[in-house]
Amino acid sequence: MTADDSFGRLDDDDYPAYTMGRAAEMLNTTQGFLRAIGEARLITPLRSAGGHRRYSRYQLRIAARARELVDQGTPIDAACRIVILEDQLEDAQRINAEYRRGAGPSGPPAA
Repeated sequence: MTADDSFGRLDDDDYPAYTMGRAAEMLNTTQGFLRAIGEARLITPLRSAGGHRRYSRYQLRIAARARELVDQGTPIDAACRIVILEDQLEDAQRINAEYRRGAGPSGPPAA
C-alpha cells in the first residue's frame, strides 16, 4: 500500500485509523472505557499486526454515544444495548425508506 492509498482511505468511515490512545483522547475518555465497550461487544476494534487496537470513525461515533449515556448515569451494559438498538432502528428505517421509494405510488409489490 502506498502513502497515496492510505490517505484515500482516511475518508472511509470504516477504516481503522485511530489507535486506542488517540481514540480515548478524541472522545475525552479512558482506554479502560474503550476496553469495556469492547468487552460488551458494542464495538470490535481491528487489531494491527502488532496486536494493537485500531478504531474507525464509525466506531468512535458509536463509542461517543455510549459515553454520553454513561455520563448521564446509564450503566455501561445498558448504554451499550441502547446504542445497539438505536443503530438497528436506524438501519431498519433506512431499509424501510428504500423499500418505499422502490414501491412507487402504487404501493408495495404483491406477494
